[in-house]
Amino acid sequence: MSSHAIEISLLGRTYSIACPIGQEDALRHVANKLEKQLSSLRARTNNLSREEIAIMAALNIGYELLEEQKKNQDYIKQMDEKIGLLQSTLESALVERATKGD
Repeated sequence: MSSHAIEISLLGRTYSIACPIGQEDALRHVANKLEKQLSSLRARTNNLSREEIAIMAALNIGYELLEEQKKNQDYIKQMDEKIGLLQSTLESALVERATKGD
């Protein structure tokens, strides 16, 4: 897959980032969300360096990702349980139908 560089701006600095063709909008969207989080952290904590702000943002984003992964796992578990119940119900109905047909 080929890529090309696009420019994004974070905390007043411009970065040239390699991006797969067709993924430019997604990268820009992520960069905009990151810029908002970095700016918010900077506004709340004036005495932190860029590196410290970036670390805090990474930790916040990592926590959000972990929470979403937990929600996804819970959803998968619920769907597995519902599928199991549906399979059991269908099997019971088929057995009942087969015994009535005899």
